[in-house]
Amino acid sequence: MSDDLSEAFVVGVDFGTLSGRAVVVRVADGAELGSAVHEYPHAVVTDTLPGHDVPLGPDWALQVPGDYVEVLRNAVPAAVRAAGVDPSRVIGIGTDFTACTMVPTLADGTPLCELDRFADRPHAYVKLWRHHAAQPQADRINRLAAERGEWWLPRYGGFISSEWEFAKALQILEEDPEVYAAIERWVEAADWIVWQLTGTYVRNVCSAGYKGILQDGRYPDPEFLTALHPGFADFVTSKLDQPIGQLGAAAGTLSPRAAAWTGLPAGITVAVGNVDAHVTAAAGQALDPGQMVAIMGTSTCHVMNGAELREVPGMCGVVHGGIVPGLWGYEAGQSGVGDIFAHFVRRHVPSEYVEAARAEGISVHEHLTRLAARQRIGEHGLIALDWHSGNRSVLVDHELSGLLVGETLATRPEDIYRALIEATAFGTRTIIETFAKAGVPVTDLVVSGGLVRNPLLMQIYSDVTRLPLHRIVSDQGPALGSAIHAAVAAGAYPDIRAAAARMGRVERDVYRPDETAATRYDELYREYRELHDYFGRGGNTVMRRLRSIQRRALAATEEGVPAAEPAVAR
Repeated sequence: MSDDLSEAFVVGVDFGTLSGRAVVVRVADGAELGSAVHEYPHAVVTDTLPGHDVPLGPDWALQVPGDYVEVLRNAVPAAVRAAGVDPSRVIGIGTDFTACTMVPTLADGTPLCELDRFADRPHAYVKLWRHHAAQPQADRINRLAAERGEWWLPRYGGFISSEWEFAKALQILEEDPEVYAAIERWVEAADWIVWQLTGTYVRNVCSAGYKGILQDGRYPDPEFLTALHPGFADFVTSKLDQPIGQLGAAAGTLSPRAAAWTGLPAGITVAVGNVDAHVTAAAGQALDPGQMVAIMGTSTCHVMNGAELREVPGMCGVVHGGIVPGLWGYEAGQSGVGDIFAHFVRRHVPSEYVEAARAEGISVHEHLTRLAARQRIGEHGLIALDWHSGNRSVLVDHELSGLLVGETLATRPEDIYRALIEATAFGTRTIIETFAKAGVPVTDLVVSGGLVRNPLLMQIYSDVTRLPLHRIVSDQGPALGSAIHAAVAAGAYPDIRAAAARMGRVERDVYRPDETAATRYDELYREYRELHDYFGRGGNTVMRRLRSIQRRALAATEEGVPAAEPAVAR
């Protein structure tokens, strides 16, 4: 570490699904001195385009890139004010983003949706990570790659996700060729925001490897892309390829324009961009092999390092240097976790529960948690599948959907709420067991994110996985991780590991598994796995067939075909 950093600070900014969060961190010890949150004005666009009566189809999830800039304008200055530090003492800024979130732009970084001629075209907008409408394209990529024996496919557990760069771009080509032709840069939002900060476009190795099929310095070859679609042959060379920046390196310096937005000094170091989950490993001092980090929010991402390259079925990817230089970084995840609980509360909880929560002065989530915590394991008689937003790992299929088995006329909201929590825990256990069977054992589970505030959920996860849970102390784990990377990029520490040792913060063994509870959950987990394999591994394709029926019905509605008149009893 440099000689005197007691009065040096860095800023970390985490761009999440619904908001951006900034934190000001002291370089010497990782103390978080101030933070601020800015909600995206347009949130997640799922129904119609903002300001335009243009409907979106099922599984669409878009965003407005200007919302990200507003985070820089609002959250960063507010965090610095809250910290009470002199902005001139800030030596660097680091950022992270949800992934894979893609921005179609011109060569200068202008998003296509900001051009008048494309303002009413859905494919000109940011495709959020949870945009799953490219599943048909992902299916074709996977079939063709398997048929051709593409060498890179095992690096992704045998499947390329509909959430990732190639499937989303192919969807644009096939559904709106004019927009596709206008795309000069197909940019991860993690890199786009750094581009806005510095004026320089550097593609981070993490996103490129996990989401962009960059392995051993190579992308899929033009022959493969041509076989997918003749117009896709030059996708890599014309729209995607860009210089690669390593994690913890400097992407450039803060431009005068971005300095005016943030209130920070022009010329300070801007770190290479990163993915929210991967950057959090440094915040939790979880950089050694066997230490899995679970970032638990609207979705959950699981990342860990390994000393050796292994092929893990259904993983999101393995990238050398994808989390920390020198090790193989592994990623898996669950596409829906907090989103599932929020959906249930928003759509399926009766008014008397809402009123009871209000009377207690707590949220509906807290009220349901209190009621669910009184139950014995298995008392509700339910098993759920946590696929309301598809399955990211280990099935990698976003045509799958949620399932509840065992509901009766006696089933209560708290029963379903607990069953949903348990289902997400079973999903995490499935991932952990799959890694272990492939030779990548998980010895520690380090948790971060908004869901760690729920003690019932945390204890269930510990019992189901039979692992103690270590908690990242920060409420803003990704933002702290980004700040750590900023400190390295600014030269305050020699590498990410050294910076994490001084600036990361973790509480160990906050939750420990109860053997009696774990044994009871083993029985329920067996039922979960039977349903998981039956519906997810080809035993029954009803979920995919229902999606197909839904799409045909919606297409008929858009074409003006009237719905059938209801039968009238005579």
